[in-house]
Amino acid sequence: MASWSAPSPSLVEYFEGQTSFQCGYCKSNFGSRSHGMWAHSMTVQDYQDLIDRGWRRSGKYVYKPVMNQTCCPQYTIRCHPLQFQPSKSHKKVLKKMLKFLAKGEISKGNCEDEPMDSTMEDAVDGDFALMNKLDIKCDLKTLSSDLKVSIESEEKEKEKSLKKEGSKDLIHPQAIEEKLGSGEPSHSIKVHVGPKPGKGADLSKPPCRKAKEMRKERKRLKLMQQSSAGAFEGFQAQGQPVSLLPKAKSNQPKSLEDLIFESLPEDASHKLEVRVVRSSPPSPQFKATFQESYQVYKRYQMIIHKDPPDKPTVSQFTRFLCNSPLEAEHPANGPECGYGSFHQQYWLDGKIIAVGVIDILPYCVSSVYLYYDPDYSFLSLGVYSALREIAFTRQLHEKTSQLSYYYMGFYIHSCPKMRYKGQYRPSDLLCPETYVWVPIEQCLPSLDNSKYCRFNQDPQAEDEGRSKELDRLRVFHRRSAMPYGVYKNHQEDPSEEAVVLEYANLVGQKCSETMLLFRH
Repeated sequence: MASWSAPSPSLVEYFEGQTSFQCGYCKSNFGSRSHGMWAHSMTVQDYQDLIDRGWRRSGKYVYKPVMNQTCCPQYTIRCHPLQFQPSKSHKKVLKKMLKFLAKGEISKGNCEDEPMDSTMEDAVDGDFALMNKLDIKCDLKTLSSDLKVSIESEEKEKEKSLKKEGSKDLIHPQAIEEKLGSGEPSHSIKVHVGPKPGKGADLSKPPCRKAKEMRKERKRLKLMQQSSAGAFEGFQAQGQPVSLLPKAKSNQPKSLEDLIFESLPEDASHKLEVRVVRSSPPSPQFKATFQESYQVYKRYQMIIHKDPPDKPTVSQFTRFLCNSPLEAEHPANGPECGYGSFHQQYWLDGKIIAVGVIDILPYCVSSVYLYYDPDYSFLSLGVYSALREIAFTRQLHEKTSQLSYYYMGFYIHSCPKMRYKGQYRPSDLLCPETYVWVPIEQCLPSLDNSKYCRFNQDPQAEDEGRSKELDRLRVFHRRSAMPYGVYKNHQEDPSEEAVVLEYANLVGQKCSETMLLFRH
């Protein structure tokens, strides 16, 4: 029984060296460079730790740009939702939505002052290039089948040895097979462990706040949750604008929730609902709406990206936006919907008009992608969805206090039209050398002078999470998990250690010890 409650380890396959492909931003043919690995499965804590080291996923492919070599350096950016105040342009988008819902009014003119709409499409061209490259490099089904056969051949023998040894260095083959197959993943719980005594504050958590401020916020969010209409998978949706929210004082600016959930007249022209459905493993709600969601995606790709009709296939959609390596986890102290991968669906008058693909992780909501019906481009859905995701993060924070950041993917300063993410403040950029967070205001002057920058101003500072003990790295080899210190004693290939060391330096010491690195 005890083994069932133990966290199920992540299983990854690292592709040595670097991958070069056409850049989705500057269109350079082979200028975009990155490291990559295929994640057969991954715990939400491991992925949280990886994105805090500059990694990002496209489907089950996880990649990290080679920052000092790639043509358009991509800096991980996170916003502070608890301190976020909508800007003038953000308020304009929210008011535009409310006018449309209330009276059916459609704003005239283009949205040049809202760049997210015009550039959101370009932001993922590189991701598609990665996925196309991956089709050549890795066939998950073939790899999984090969591994399954090797696991099954000695499954009975391994069960006997596990019962006898009880060693933590061996993982039950059935747990690994679970990860390689297409069935239900393990519902393990990974609980964050704080810093050891004497090691200082846990920098992954938000700074302390005044008790009075926290009480006020809890009260506001509680009212919002109680008054919202609609439910999704046992968790309250952010559906209808609410009239029971506390009114902002006349001398104070309206909060984000005040603007989003402003009450509508009873005879409103339109009804907007936001539903969050688990995409991996697919929930009944996700399956029931799959075809409608895919059709929105197909139209988006054809009209916005100018894709030919045969390009945005069901297979591409599933691989890129539905498949996820993240295991669904439901710890008692986590959000009611649990952790993992979800689709946030925007329903207008009973039909899907937009879908935000998100990951809910221990410390953040991570935005993966957005696609929408081009007929509703006038609603600036890129900006609107980002604001709703910030509000959603604040709502999740009410139940899970450590979940307090909104990760927006990558910030690309060298591409002017891709700077829109810097408008959501306060926000931080991740230093590409020491992996500490630095306020974006301190980074911009350096980025104006050089597209690649080390943001940490302390010249003596090092990457504290770097690999320090390679022998403690975990390897999955011949149906067994073992420390690299054991594995290397049986290896004759002199290049093997260089590859493993490259991987260890990229993922850091913590992930190298918690994730299993598959080796042939």
